[in-house]
Formats: sequence, C-alpha cells, structure tokens
Amino acid sequence: MGDGGFSIARLGRMHDVMARHVDRGEAPGLITALSRRGETHVDVIGTKAVDGEDPMRRDTIFRIASMTKPVIAVAAMILVEECVLRLDDPVDRLLPELADRRVLRRIDGPLEDTVPAVRPITLRDLLTFRLGLGMLMGPQDVPMARAVQELGVGAGMPDPAAAPDPDEWMRRLGTLPLMHQPGEKWLYHTGSQVLGVLIARATGRPLEDFLRERIFDPLGMADTGFHVPPEKLGRLATSYLADPETGKPEPYDGVEDSRWAAPPAFPDGGGGLVSTVDDFLAFGRMMLDRGRYDGGGRVLSRPSVELMTTDQLTPAQKAVSGLLPGAWDNLGWGFGVSVVTGRDGVAAVPGRFGWDGGLGTSWASDPAEQMVAVLLTQRAQFPQFSPVYLDFWTLAYQAIDD
Repeated sequence: MGDGGFSIARLGRMHDVMARHVDRGEAPGLITALSRRGETHVDVIGTKAVDGEDPMRRDTIFRIASMTKPVIAVAAMILVEECVLRLDDPVDRLLPELADRRVLRRIDGPLEDTVPAVRPITLRDLLTFRLGLGMLMGPQDVPMARAVQELGVGAGMPDPAAAPDPDEWMRRLGTLPLMHQPGEKWLYHTGSQVLGVLIARATGRPLEDFLRERIFDPLGMADTGFHVPPEKLGRLATSYLADPETGKPEPYDGVEDSRWAAPPAFPDGGGGLVSTVDDFLAFGRMMLDRGRYDGGGRVLSRPSVELMTTDQLTPAQKAVSGLLPGAWDNLGWGFGVSVVTGRDGVAAVPGRFGWDGGLGTSWASDPAEQMVAVLLTQRAQFPQFSPVYLDFWTLAYQAIDD
C-alpha cells in the first residue's frame, strides 16, 4: 500500500474488470484514474476506435459533454468573487432576452396560454437549473417540445457544428415562454448553456478565452477547449452511440471529420468541451482542495467551493424534479455538480460531488476519502444503467485499503 492508501491487488482487480468490459465490446477503450493523497493511478485500456489498431493513450482527447457544466459553474463563481456578478441579481441586464418572462399555464398547453413570471431569473437560478427552462421529460408531442426542437435550443446530443452564434441562440430562446416559474423546479441542462453566454457578456470576451486564462492555464489543462486543433486531432478518440437494437457501438463522431475539428459558433457551456484524463484530474484536484491548485495559487476561495458543492435543492423542488423516478433519494444538486446526500452504495459517500458526461465520461471528488476519480470512454452510456460506469465506481472505492 502506498501513501494514497490503495491496495495494489485491488487496483489489479479494477484493471481486470474494466478490461473485460472492453473485451466484450461495451467500449472500444477507456481510461480510469484514481488520485488520493498525492498518489495517482491511471490505467489505459483498449483502442481509440472499434476495430482500430491505434491504442488508447494517456493523452487521448475525449468529448466530455456534461462534465463541461462544473467548469462553467466555476467560471461563474470567479465572477461572483470579483463582484462582477451577484448570485441573486436578475440576469436581465446582460441577458435582456430573458427579461419580463411569461410562463406556460400548463406544460402541455399552447405556447400562447401563459401567465407572468412571479420574479426575474437570477444567476443562482442558472447555476441550480431552476430558471424555468430545461430538458422536457415525458411526452414530446406537445407544443413546447416541438418549438424547442424547431428552434434548435433543446437538450439533445452535443453537436457544436449545429448551433448558431450565442446572440442568435439567445434570441431564439427568448421567443419561448418558460416551462415553469423561476425557482419552482430543477430542469436539466439549459441553465449551463445560458450561463456560458452570461459569462462571455459579463467579461466582454469569448467564453473560451476567459476559461483558458482563469481555469485552464493555471491548472495546466492544455488540451481542454471547445474544439480540437489540427495538430492534436490525431489524439481524438472516435465517439460512439449504442445501436438501439443490438447495443453495439455505432459511430457518432469521427476524427478527421469531427464536429469538434473547428471552433464552434456557439461555445456550449452545457456540453461542448473536450479534455484529457490528466486535465480533468487537475480540475478535480482543485475542487477537492477547495479552490487551491499546485504551486499555491487559487481559482476560487474555500467558501465558494463549499457553496458550490452543497445541495441547493429544497424537498419541494426535488419532489417535482428529476431525470428519473427516485433520482433525488440520495443525491442533491449544487452549482453545476451533483452531491451525494445518502449512503446507499459502496461509492455513495455523503459529500462526494461531481458529474457525468453523456458521451461516456464521469468524474467525482470526495472530500471524506480525499480522492478524485475519473472515467473516460468514447461510448455514450446512461450512467445509472451502464455496467461500465457502475463497475468503475464500485471498483474505485473497493481499491481503498486503509
């Protein structure tokens, strides 16, 4: 056992189980990483593409999808600390498209059947996904769902080549009524997209420029961004979806023709970033260290990180929200991250925070165990049903030997 308190034999078990997932074709390849008390273990398995010969490498670049959300939340909190933004101020000044909102009387009703919003949307609403707009669960054959799809402002698969520029995206979003009153309900995804636009307008700079100066460069996240430049494209893994009938991986995004091969018109704060295992380990360590990073610098203060990683949802909001039934039984939501609130599994340590990416990635930092864990695959899988995800988190915690 090293300084990190990991069992070498149990790390070997982790490798064997994850390698079996690759051998069974559940993912062409994957990377796992555990970091605890200065000791880091990275395991690289498989290939970058189905039937490919190019092996997965430690510096392989992945589309991290919704793992973008915690990064955007950190960027917003930097501006809060600098008093450029305030958590409970209305966003109307910088996002006039969201001023004077109307709210659907019924979620399945006509778009014209609305009532006034009871209050303005705030930065806190964006960070906690309670702005009144987001992923619409349930029947999709309703006017609101159709309008969201027609306008191209929905919560679908990440596609940086499809969205318009931020001003046009906000204009389209602003033509819609809210689905629910601000603060009433947690609705996934859209809050982070709007947050990216807000940050760019608040700073007067492109979103990626601000992220690079204040987060990526200080943390050494050299391969993280909204596109993959030509000189790095050979390190990008092919992305796959599961065939709905066979479950086998089907190509979603290639390499030379990748949607991420050029800078996007809309830098998507909800799911647009690419990254590597070492880059995201650096981000996870900074969050675990409550804003501090190697070399003694700070991205955020300890109180800000503690606020971000505290459950912000009320019981009433949880009762009407969630991606799946029972989603909030042992989870909460902070600012851009989920937070474990109840111990119902080996890896479910209260206070553990992080988030997943729908194209096959996952991250969490655990203050109680002083551990950061990252899983990167190139196959889209829903975390609660994916054996790769489920086994990774069990294996990460069974490897602890102190």
